[in-house]
Amino acid sequence: MPIRTPLVSVVFAGVPEPPESSELEVVAHTPDEREAVWHATALRPDVLVLSVHPPALDGLAVTREVASRVPGTAVLVLTPPGDGELVVAAMLAGARGVLSRTAGHDDLVRFIQGVAAGAVVFGERAADRLYGLLAESRPMRVFPRLTSREHEVLDLLAGGLVVAQVARQLGVAPKTVRNVVSSIHAKVGTDDREVLLGQARNAGLGRHS
Repeated sequence: MPIRTPLVSVVFAGVPEPPESSELEVVAHTPDEREAVWHATALRPDVLVLSVHPPALDGLAVTREVASRVPGTAVLVLTPPGDGELVVAAMLAGARGVLSRTAGHDDLVRFIQGVAAGAVVFGERAADRLYGLLAESRPMRVFPRLTSREHEVLDLLAGGLVVAQVARQLGVAPKTVRNVVSSIHAKVGTDDREVLLGQARNAGLGRHS
């Protein structure tokens, strides 16, 4: 008698259309990735498949929390195609795998099975970009549209400094810092300071300020 492989229990969060497979047991499916922590904690699935949607990056905070609170659940993060720096951010947050949201259902099922078995898996393009970023001498930035100076200012603000303190640390005028902050808001797409800083902290900024 053939040995039947146990089903992999999966929670999908922020994924419009979970794949259909006889090898998966979908125990929950929510359109809101922020609900994933509750489902992962309550259901303890083998795998949480989580879609990360910039610029909010709520999914990175969810990944970090699930990896900490439910270590038995492997997190597989789906990212926009071509966003290599987000791959690194997801890995640093605790993801066991990263795959492009444009990947086919067969690839998604294969990746789910991989992380459920304890492997660390990345799509081919994601792996190429990951190795490229790690090989570069410049620091990895999780907001790729920002300049180095904008990223530096955002990192300091996320660490709790106010504009005057940032200006002193960087050796520039407070007006210069405020102009940089205005540019950051425009590029990230929010006028709300607390939302901006929350997104930055979710992405891991502000820890060493």
